[in-house]
Amino acid sequence: MSEFTFTTRDGAVIRGLDEGAGPVLLCISGLGGTASFWDPCVDGLRRGWRLLRLDQRGIGASTRGEAACSVEQLADDCLALLDIRGIDSCIVTGHSTGGCIAQAMAVAAPGRVRAMALSGAWARPDRYLRELFTMRLSLLGDNPRAYASSSAFLSYEPAWLDQHWDVYERLAATAPLNAAAQAIVRERMLALLAFDQSARLAALTCPTLVVGARDDLIVPPHLQVALAGLLPAARLQMLERGGHFFPVTRTIEFLAILQAWLTDEAAQTVRVC
Repeated sequence: MSEFTFTTRDGAVIRGLDEGAGPVLLCISGLGGTASFWDPCVDGLRRGWRLLRLDQRGIGASTRGEAACSVEQLADDCLALLDIRGIDSCIVTGHSTGGCIAQAMAVAAPGRVRAMALSGAWARPDRYLRELFTMRLSLLGDNPRAYASSSAFLSYEPAWLDQHWDVYERLAATAPLNAAAQAIVRERMLALLAFDQSARLAALTCPTLVVGARDDLIVPPHLQVALAGLLPAARLQMLERGGHFFPVTRTIEFLAILQAWLTDEAAQTVRVC
C-alpha cells in the first residue's frame, strides 16, 4: 500500500492511499470522511482492483484548507486526487456523503467517472433528512458527547452494535468537543443540506449501482428508490438489514452485490473504454 499526500489549490493537504492492481476503483467515505471506513471491504476488493482512498479535507490526516466546504468542493478534491495519480477516469464507489460526492464528480466531469456505485446515498434531502440533520446539528452544539454516542445508534444495526461496543466507546471517546472539530462536522452537514443534484442526474448515462438497507435510519430506503429513479442506467438493490453503515455491518453481503455489479457492468465498461 502506498500512502501519499497532495496539496489543493486552496492549501489543503490531502492524505491518500493507493493499493492493489487493475482497473481503478475510487472509494469515498461518508460524513466521517476517513479512508479507514472502507477497511472491512479492502481485502475483498483489492484482488483485481487498484483501490484509491482518501481522508477528506479537515478529516483524519488531511488539513482543512481555505475553500468553502461544499459537496462540489469535496468532489473537486477527488478529481485532484485522480490528477495527482495520473488517472484519466475510473469507477467511483461512495457511501452516504461519499455517494453525494460521486454524483457531483460525475456531473462536473462525466468523462472521468466510468461507472459509480452509490450506497446509502441520496439525490436531494427530503424533509426526513432535513429534520434529522437539524436535530443532529443541535446536539452537536449543545452536547457533543451525545451527538457522538447517538451516531452509533443511528448508524449501526442494533444486533451488530451489541457485539461491537468498542465501536460505540471509540465514537464517544472521539466526540468533537472543541470548537474547531465541531466546525468541521457542522460545515459538512450544512453542505449536505444544500446538496441537490436531482435536476442533473438524468444526463448521467454511466452504469450506476444504488444500494440501500431497509432498516437505515439516516438515509431510509425511499431515498434510495428515488435516487435510482433519477438515474437512467441505475440498478437498485436493497439489503434487508444492516443499518446505515451496512458496508461495515454486512460486509459480505455488500461486497457480494458490489463485486457482482463490478464484474457484470462496470468491469465491462473499463474494458471497452
